[in-house]
Amino acid sequence: MSLIAVVTVFVLAVFVGLEVIAKVPQTLHTPLMSATNAIHGVILVGGLLVMGSADSTGMQALGAAAVLFGTLNVVGGFVITDRMLEMFKTKRRGGGK
Repeated sequence: MSLIAVVTVFVLAVFVGLEVIAKVPQTLHTPLMSATNAIHGVILVGGLLVMGSADSTGMQALGAAAVLFGTLNVVGGFVITDRMLEMFKTKRRGGGK
């Protein structure tokens, strides 16, 4: 795939992503976070495949960036989801366990 085709797909993905995210109501944010965690898991696999079959240093760097950013999003998404779920747990009163 040529560099122009890769950049074109990237730019189109950014615009589509921004349009989709901008229209999501706040009540659907938590389910959306779970879905994006799954999507970024796929991005991690894609980044690893790119790094494994890369012919140039530029492709290896692009794959490494995909793996880095995908990992940050997956970990951050799980941390945020865990914090949100903590809000729904009941807290016990008193000194018992």
